[in-house]
Amino acid sequence: MEEEIKKTALNASIPPEEFDWDAFEKDADYGADRSEIEALYAPTLSRINENEVVEGVVTSINKREVVVNIGAKSEGVISAPEFRYNPDLKVGDKVEVLVENAEDRKGQLVISHKKARALKSWDMVNEAYDKGEIVKGYVKTRTKGGMIVDVFGIEAFLPGSQIDIKPIRDYDVYVDTTMEFKIVKINQEFRNVVVSHKALLEAEQELKRSELISHLEKGQVLEGTVKNITNYGVFVDLGGVDGLIHITDLSWGRINHPEEVVALDEKIKVVVLDFNEQQKRIALGLKQLTAHPWEDLSADIKVGDTVKGKVVAIADYGAFIEVEPGVEGLVHVSEMSWSPRLHSAQEFLKMGDEVEAVVLTLDREARKMSLGLKQLTVNPWDTIREKYPVGSKHTATVRNVTNFGVFAELEDGVEGLVHISDLSWNKIKHPSEMVASGDTLEVIILDFDEQNHKLSLGHKQLTPNPWDELEAKYPVGTTVEATVATVADKGITLTFEDGTEAFAFVREMVKEDGKPAVAGDKLPVKIVELRRSNRRILVSHVRTYAEAKAEKVATEADNTKKVVKKINSNIEKATLGDISELAALKDKLEKGE
Repeated sequence: MEEEIKKTALNASIPPEEFDWDAFEKDADYGADRSEIEALYAPTLSRINENEVVEGVVTSINKREVVVNIGAKSEGVISAPEFRYNPDLKVGDKVEVLVENAEDRKGQLVISHKKARALKSWDMVNEAYDKGEIVKGYVKTRTKGGMIVDVFGIEAFLPGSQIDIKPIRDYDVYVDTTMEFKIVKINQEFRNVVVSHKALLEAEQELKRSELISHLEKGQVLEGTVKNITNYGVFVDLGGVDGLIHITDLSWGRINHPEEVVALDEKIKVVVLDFNEQQKRIALGLKQLTAHPWEDLSADIKVGDTVKGKVVAIADYGAFIEVEPGVEGLVHVSEMSWSPRLHSAQEFLKMGDEVEAVVLTLDREARKMSLGLKQLTVNPWDTIREKYPVGSKHTATVRNVTNFGVFAELEDGVEGLVHISDLSWNKIKHPSEMVASGDTLEVIILDFDEQNHKLSLGHKQLTPNPWDELEAKYPVGTTVEATVATVADKGITLTFEDGTEAFAFVREMVKEDGKPAVAGDKLPVKIVELRRSNRRILVSHVRTYAEAKAEKVATEADNTKKVVKKINSNIEKATLGDISELAALKDKLEKGE
């Protein structure tokens, strides 16, 4: 049939090179009947319906266009970006296209691959999801939290965490690339699709991990690449399978962060320490590839030697000193100072300090060493009695204030306790009423305990006992003027004119008219008792008037007794006289006188 069409065209009177195809399309007469040619050509073409999806064959590919033959009068031209999702497209591949126009004004076939995909894309996405199939997608652009991927013409979301197994440092490298994905989630209502590339890598890695672990042995040395560095360790890629080097297995010496030992993407050799086939975990070590530093520790070091080192770790209980790389000794806080007071190691040392210390204990098998700092200085307690004899006076610094007293430091390593009872002659509730930490305090040495490094100090002993003066000034029985300060159920507090405080029981402060004393009253009181043990003066107002009244009553009674006695004496004299006169009169009468 094609030969007949060519023959008809060649019979035309116009040479082929001069043939005007535009005029031909406008039905110009060039020696051949257009309708006849079309009638001959039509049976060779496929039946094409507009808005129908058909299958075509790629006949040509360039950077801008892809030419597809669907068996129509002409081939269709499709923009190359419609095939970005399939970079492997080649001539001869079959593709589906949507016929938009079977023949435009120029007789050109208009088709679209993108629209054809869009018509079938949702069914294809659901089918791939149900079957767990791997799909190809074109990464279009970055978005918040991930990437937008073209899958079957549908925009799917690729979360940042699902791009790769290893952490992603640059998302932009994935834009304009085609990757394989697994559809992990579909929202039918909103037609949202979530894909993952990481899921494919994990499945592949799982196979590699199972294969690798099946051939692993403890102590085996492998080569890997540093994949990720965290605060607690380093993840090493052993060829598709990750293993972890814990920070404690990176170096025999103490380190603060794994970055001090390794760097990202660095190739290193590691030793297999342990692995778990069920949990698919591999524990690796780096320091185990070198001998333990304790094995190389000089045999000349012994207890009592002085060594130099750097503070590599510090805690409240002590500090670790690295005397050689990987060899550390502990200086307990009790070995930092001769002072018996509980200290914190931070008061003496800080990270990075270069110090000298004395070896106190050394256990090479257990790889332990204890050190001391205070042993490099003279123990001040060896000559404590000579330097601080009992009764001597000194200036101390208050280091700690407690409920029961004050700890005062005479010099570094020499500290004593001033008990609350030795702070003041007056009664105080808490030492903080008198001193605070950091204050200087004059003290006197009271007693020693060299064995336990304890020193008893006094402060009140530096001044005379005010109670000696009070006893002389206010002897028992003295009456003084006092003002009522406070009134309570347990008793009444009064103050004298010089500020001295006294105490009286409520019953001893009843006024002469029977009314109780109230705050602000000025009343005479009598000193009843001076209690040195608790430094209290007991007084009574009642005794000031009760005793006077009793004395008056006693005086009146004594005067009454004297009057009665006199009267009785007079009566006795009168009676005897009368008897004598009567006797004389009787004698006269009897004699007749």
